[in-house]
Amino acid sequence: MIVAWSAGTSPSAGRRRVLAVEGRSGSGKTTLARDVAARLHAPLLHMDDLYAGWDGLDRGVRALHDWVLRPLAEDRPAVWQRWDWAAGRYCGNHPVPAADWLVVEGVGSGARLLRPYLCGIVWLEAPAAVRKRRALARDGAAYAPHWSRWARHEDAFYAAERVRENATLVIGTGDRGDAGDRPEAFDRGR
Repeated sequence: MIVAWSAGTSPSAGRRRVLAVEGRSGSGKTTLARDVAARLHAPLLHMDDLYAGWDGLDRGVRALHDWVLRPLAEDRPAVWQRWDWAAGRYCGNHPVPAADWLVVEGVGSGARLLRPYLCGIVWLEAPAAVRKRRALARDGAAYAPHWSRWARHEDAFYAAERVRENATLVIGTGDRGDAGDRPEAFDRGR
């Protein structure tokens, strides 16, 4: 469904189409984004690599804008740095490979600042209990102490940014498992 919809989109960042896969932690973003990126033959960028720690959501959004999307729109090379969670700093240079598409997944990828560079936003949603179960199964003990802290950042971000309301596609992943398990979708026709 997403790949079929994407065929009708236009380049959004220079010559490239950029698709954001958004939603709260545990909604199935990474699973779906991997599948979509593979089908589009697109590089996949994870917001988890750009957040400046547990309180770095806004800084991650700014990094995506400054290091990736604006350079692509200006037909310049895009090179980003990965946040080293243990060292507490950005490091390394990671060039964005040439391609017709770029898929970005994670909380913040559909931020207002980034929307002019996006050809679409796919929003994934699931009940909080399902999301928490998935996230803790995925990341276990490393994430458990930060679940509530990150949820507060999500709450503030989504209240201010209204990403779901601006999504092109809304997909409910419900309680059927991962995003690939026959999600229900709503196309807003954008």
